Amino acid sequence: MDYEITPEEVKSKLNAGELFTLLDVREPWEFNTARIDSTKLIPMGDVPSRAHQELDPEEHIVVVCHHGVRSMNVTVWLRQQGFEKAQSMHGGIDAWSRRIDGKVAMY
Repeated sequence: MDYEITPEEVKSKLNAGELFTLLDVREPWEFNTARIDSTKLIPMGDVPSRAHQELDPEEHIVVVCHHGVRSMNVTVWLRQQGFEKAQSMHGGIDAWSRRIDGKVAMY
């Protein structure tokens, strides 16, 4: 499984009703500004202490941040911890706003 997934692929999976965790690793103020429905918020700094309690290592996890840098760092860390189906959404919420859902605020 690739380390990255495009916003279009994520949208397709959501439309198809596929089960996966959409994990937002931005700060709460960012999450409150712009988010994708049904996203789980665990700020990047909290991931190491919360991942094993709140995430299923067998589940597909798509990690989202603002532009894709934090999400890639978290994806790499999750993979090292045995979350083999973790992927970073390329371009983050910014790309989602531009290419998928213009109603999601840009900041």
